[in-house]
Amino acid sequence: MGDFAVPCFYLTKLLRISPNQIAQELKDKIRPHGAIKSVQNLGPYLNFFIDSKFLAQKVISEVEKKSAKYGSHKPVDTKVMLEYSGPNTHKEFHIGHLRNNALGISLVNLLRFSGRKVIPVNYIGDIGAHVAKCLWAYDKFHKDEELPENKGKYLGAIYTEAVQRIEADEFLAKEAAEVQQKLEAGDKYWTKLWKQTRQWSLDELNEVYKTIGAKFDKIFYESEVEKPGKKIVEELLEKGVAEKSEGAVIIDLEKYNLKKFLLLKSDGSSLYSTKELALAKLKFEKYKVDESYVVVDTRQSFYLQQFFKTLQIMGFDKKIAHIPYEFVTLKDGAMASRKGNVVPFEDFLDEVIKVISEETRKRHADWPNDEVSSTAKKVALGAIKFYMLRVGNNSVITFDLEEARSYDGFTGPYLQYTVSRINSVLNKPEAKTGKKPDFSLLTDLLEKKLLTGLARFPEVVVEATKELDPSSLAKYLFDLAKDFSSYYQAVPILASSEELKSSRLVLAKSVRQVLINGLGLLGIEAPEKM
Repeated sequence: MGDFAVPCFYLTKLLRISPNQIAQELKDKIRPHGAIKSVQNLGPYLNFFIDSKFLAQKVISEVEKKSAKYGSHKPVDTKVMLEYSGPNTHKEFHIGHLRNNALGISLVNLLRFSGRKVIPVNYIGDIGAHVAKCLWAYDKFHKDEELPENKGKYLGAIYTEAVQRIEADEFLAKEAAEVQQKLEAGDKYWTKLWKQTRQWSLDELNEVYKTIGAKFDKIFYESEVEKPGKKIVEELLEKGVAEKSEGAVIIDLEKYNLKKFLLLKSDGSSLYSTKELALAKLKFEKYKVDESYVVVDTRQSFYLQQFFKTLQIMGFDKKIAHIPYEFVTLKDGAMASRKGNVVPFEDFLDEVIKVISEETRKRHADWPNDEVSSTAKKVALGAIKFYMLRVGNNSVITFDLEEARSYDGFTGPYLQYTVSRINSVLNKPEAKTGKKPDFSLLTDLLEKKLLTGLARFPEVVVEATKELDPSSLAKYLFDLAKDFSSYYQAVPILASSEELKSSRLVLAKSVRQVLINGLGLLGIEAPEKM
């Protein structure tokens, strides 16, 4: 078989001759040129053989020329708004939230790399029933306590306590509901407490975003769109698009098999849908975007179908789409803040850094502490992010720390270590050579495999962007790293003749560049040394 093979079976019905004969006739008509050295037919298959020298010269020169931009595409006239993260204040940021953030960061990178103008935004839930419950419990049980250093985490624990107390005593739910009504009415006492505690949560979130590399051009807050959302609901009632049902405001979507969509509670309190109506309008009218994407877990899919249909009925004809993903589970089940079975991100990251720091110290006993800490943090974040992105958006993740932090296998640290290994080769004294590379010498099958892999990178970027799913890119990078590992083990790069060594080093540099580019698109930094 050749480097590429095309089966001719599908042409038999069209041409009414055997696939073997089709392959023979096509082979006789094709004149090999450029990257194709020769063409041969083998039974019903047409086999193409690559000219290694041409391929090496073309691919390596392209990687060297474009460097960090290799695989990118020219700008296109499309402005995209991508909403991701979307945490709630007064709750803890846990590792389940990280999947949304890892996916959002990567999609922003991919869309920009593919030429789109991207506006990354965040929509933070800073009001609502969960806030009222937390404030109620804080005021009733904890307001005289001394505050801990991490006040955001403290609020998250109080929220969990509030839910558990309310579930145990039905009467307490009325007290929490009254707090929400007072907040929405602008009660001075509760508004002051809300502003104070809200800032505690926002301070914690900003630290998390700084750590994971999440950057937003604009942050929207539910509190900003609540009143405009209620106004839109009133207008829908006046126009007869929405209707009253047992005191609540709904829009009937039964004929679309989407049930009835609740827009406002019977007590006049707003819902997520109330505020989302105003947010959708704001996104397109103020920011003039062509497309708007929302990264939200798959459990919200039906709600978003209802919401998009409501926008359509309102005459909203803009492109707005949901990028769903499955949730992250622990080995004993799904995480939920209200149940208190979450793993706080801060605690989780500290634990991963601790484990990787110990491993790094074993490998590099001579490193100073700050170098160990810096490297361990990059590897820890790489391990966590890659684990979140290596499978398709539609796959549930049961997070396994032992597997995620491994330096072997389909993991972030394995890819980071491959980059580090190439750096080590390139930095050795014997890697210095004055000879120009001779690409005709790169004839080893593993070299050809690496070259074809490098050539595929731009295509992989296009596919991942089109599907809005970075998992195909993660798999590609793993395969490229594996191929280089096989090459490193089988081929004496530094022990080759000067001309061949120079060529092999340039190939290694190109592999390193593509790995760095790809990891960067996943939001992962590759340490210089590991």
